[in-house]
Amino acid sequence: FHLAGIRLAPKEKLEIPVLFMPAEMKIYKTQVVIHVMRENGENWPYEVTAESNTDLIRNVTVAENGEIQGILWIYPIHGTPEAPQQKSVVIRCKARQRLEQRVELLLIGVMPGESALPDAGNSAMVNTDESSNTSEVTDGSSATLEFLYELQYQSDEIRSQLDSLVGMQLLQKEWDTESRIVTLIFNVVFAPSKPMRNKATLVVRCTAGGLWKFPLVFIATEPEVDDVINIVAVGLNKESIVGFKLTSQTR
Repeated sequence: FHLAGIRLAPKEKLEIPVLFMPAEMKIYKTQVVIHVMRENGENWPYEVTAESNTDLIRNVTVAENGEIQGILWIYPIHGTPEAPQQKSVVIRCKARQRLEQRVELLLIGVMPGESALPDAGNSAMVNTDESSNTSEVTDGSSATLEFLYELQYQSDEIRSQLDSLVGMQLLQKEWDTESRIVTLIFNVVFAPSKPMRNKATLVVRCTAGGLWKFPLVFIATEPEVDDVINIVAVGLNKESIVGFKLTSQTR
């Protein structure tokens, strides 16, 4: 869009509407350029020479006499399409037990570069760096397609509860170029220490563009009964005692 002839008083604010309607899951880039000139048509008495600062030369328009005619404000805009939120994936485990579960997530509308497209139906191997949660996906050639994934929590308190109890690793990735659907297969480890119900969101980004969010629900149910204590009565109105040991896993 182009706006012209807008008058601004000193210290006045100008709101610029930006509408983003992505048609495909890829990165969109543009710029908003604001060109300000004096209302009376006069120039700023500052001459721009070849020795002037490069940033200054790039952000002004110069009149024939070398004075500054207009000032430019350039705002780069990067648009990242986000897929509609998916249904929640429930990870359920009894407290004081350990669960390993494979979770398949579908990324719809992936837009890799033309050179990175394998034949339709081919599966690709994934090299993962667990510490950085970055997966580099390749079809066996030099062309690669990278995915970044991160587990986000609703609050720092929930993060502190789940960080040591939940682990995720990307095991495999498969794609179908005809449907443009990528399947990511994760191994999820959940080892709760007590009953709980917490939510998290797995956020997946593609370097070619696109953002996918997958809600996860971690449910820890009541643990198994440790043991049954039988107390045998020795008579009416007489105490009967039984002893048992409890071991603490922490200090």
